[in-house]
Amino acid sequence: MGAAISRRHVRRADRTGEGEPTTLTLEPHHLVVWAGRWYLVAFEPEADRWRAMRVDRLTPRMPTGRTFDRRPVPHGDPATFVMTTYDRGDTPAEWPCRGSALLALPASLVARFAPGGSTVEYVTDSTCRLTLGAWSWAGVAGLLLTFDADLAETEPAEVGQALHALRARIDRGIGPAGR
Repeated sequence: MGAAISRRHVRRADRTGEGEPTTLTLEPHHLVVWAGRWYLVAFEPEADRWRAMRVDRLTPRMPTGRTFDRRPVPHGDPATFVMTTYDRGDTPAEWPCRGSALLALPASLVARFAPGGSTVEYVTDSTCRLTLGAWSWAGVAGLLLTFDADLAETEPAEVGQALHALRARIDRGIGPAGR
């Protein structure tokens, strides 16, 4: 893909992930490392949209021999585009505890700051579901709280229990009347 980027060659690639592999025609523009993974920033002319995709999920096919004209990348910066694209093909990392919550924040914002190995699912323009992992349920709850947003629909029940336990620990720590 790096050679196709520098030569501005249209590439076809098989993309794996959820479901059956899909063959895409792409105009590859940049490679970006973010959260320990390589991502390809490419324009998909058949769908008339920009994509950020994990490189380890792409298998290049034979070169097309066609070239393309460079386009301006959304947000003016490929790294910002990757960080704010919530459907870039991530899957939650394997952790002993994995949970999720509905956050009252846009998916593009949460995707930018979510820990590596998290997934962000668009729900509405102002809400998304964040799924992440940690070594403990208190860790999952603490990571969710770092977004400083209202939480709803926490899953599984252990996340809710950890949030209650953290609230009790905080109440004990600050004492009466919020000292």
